[in-house]
Amino acid sequence: MNSVQFTPKLFTLLKTGIPRSQLLRDLIAGTVVGIVAFPLAVAFGIASGVSPEKGLITAIAAGLIISALGGSRVQIGGPTGAFIVIVYGVVQDYGVDGLILATFIAGFMIAGFGLFRLGNLIKFIPYPLIVGFTSAIALIIFTSQIKDFLGLPLEKVPADFLEKLILFSGFLGQINGYSLAIAGATVLLVFNFHRVSARVPGSMAALLLSTAAVTFLDLPVPTIGSIYGPISNQIAMPHLPPLNLELLREMMHPAFAIAILGAIESLLSAVVADGMIGGRHRSNVELMAQGGANIFSALLGGIPATGAIARTATNVKNGGRTPIAGITHALVLLLIFVFLAPYAAYIPMACLAGILVGVSWHMGEWHSFLSVLRQGGSEAIVLLSTFLLTLFVDLIIAIEIGIVLSSFIFVKRMSDATQIADAAALTGTGGKNEGPETLFEEELPDIPEGILLYEISGPLFFGASQKFQDVLLNLHQLPRIIILRMKNVPFIDSTGLYRLREMVKHLRSNGVEIMLSGVQPGVRPALTRSGVEDFIGKSRIHPQIADAIAAATQMIEP
Repeated sequence: MNSVQFTPKLFTLLKTGIPRSQLLRDLIAGTVVGIVAFPLAVAFGIASGVSPEKGLITAIAAGLIISALGGSRVQIGGPTGAFIVIVYGVVQDYGVDGLILATFIAGFMIAGFGLFRLGNLIKFIPYPLIVGFTSAIALIIFTSQIKDFLGLPLEKVPADFLEKLILFSGFLGQINGYSLAIAGATVLLVFNFHRVSARVPGSMAALLLSTAAVTFLDLPVPTIGSIYGPISNQIAMPHLPPLNLELLREMMHPAFAIAILGAIESLLSAVVADGMIGGRHRSNVELMAQGGANIFSALLGGIPATGAIARTATNVKNGGRTPIAGITHALVLLLIFVFLAPYAAYIPMACLAGILVGVSWHMGEWHSFLSVLRQGGSEAIVLLSTFLLTLFVDLIIAIEIGIVLSSFIFVKRMSDATQIADAAALTGTGGKNEGPETLFEEELPDIPEGILLYEISGPLFFGASQKFQDVLLNLHQLPRIIILRMKNVPFIDSTGLYRLREMVKHLRSNGVEIMLSGVQPGVRPALTRSGVEDFIGKSRIHPQIADAIAAATQMIEP
């Protein structure tokens, strides 16, 4: 076993030493993230069908473990919107005890993914599939908040997407105007309060203002206290509900759903964080920490947890660069929980609904959704299949079918690419035997200093795109210009396009320009439809490698 691969980032950083100036920035960032996390933890707990303190306990316990034992420098863990769909359904069918057991089992599954080094495999899930189920989850979260957003007098809301919409349609004549006004104002603050203050999150401002208005003006709207009663600030001793073989058997499917989604979300968040700080997370140790966090959360009566992209981004933007920030965030939440949790009973439900509407909007990959749709063909089929199956059937079935479809499509594309090559060889229009290996130095002896040439051989699809990105983002010395030679790339899928765009964005932020050469006729339309061609710049894409080198040389000459 590679000891470095399974060493938490905190341990490595403590061994090398953390500068005092960075430690101060981490403490500040962790405090800010802790404040940001408070309303979200409460909202996610309630939206999941459990009491609000369960969300806070999860954010504290899981957040602490994920930061202390995880494989990312800046990952912030806790309850997230992605789990609402699964968790709410489990609570409806099996109660809170069933959810605790499913979370406990899922924790061991996630830890097992890491122990058996499956972290790298999970990152190869196709991009259209991720966009499809993420957008569907965002839409489900949005519809789940309609009751509290409008203040509808309903005691129980079904988990099924269509059943919810049908039920809500029968109560539209009973909208609570005060609830609607509070929820609408919350959405406006969530999206626009950064114009007033970059430090105070809009969700916290909305929570404080709406709670004060409801309390002092005695507005007739449901609050957390009126629905759930007093909020406890006590953490129970670790325990599990009574076990039996039948319940264990029934919990395996929801536990697997929680494990798969938790693993995907945590690694996606870690990859996004890597792009923001120029770091490199350890995927397997991250999964083991995520698994331990879910086990511990379940023992304390909490709900599933994973890496939270929005809170991780907030951490980075406020200067967090080590796990000390994540640990601080958990401790700040603990202080808020102990001293302020009882006052959460006064928070209006409409405010939490507005906050979650904002979460659903940010969570939905709507721009990417439309981008993949515009590409059409097989990519759009995978996207829509995953989206509709998540919305109307089941998340795990959606992921399974999406992966199978992507695999069949890949095989079909490889078959088509092979037929094209054979036809070219038969007609003598370009097919050549591979022949002896030719090095760049032999073929192109005059590559100026400051220009780096990479040649991609083979399809740039969901299975290979992560390796492609890893190679280019982990260069020890950055050149001024990188030329990607793509004459041997028969096709590129949405995942490859996404990785290419993210890689270009990252390298440009570090002062490195990207050029492409030899893009095949079958690949160029995909670059155009996805917007990657415009993002790179048409003047940076050349038909021949000699043209690309000449243009790059001209750029670096004084």
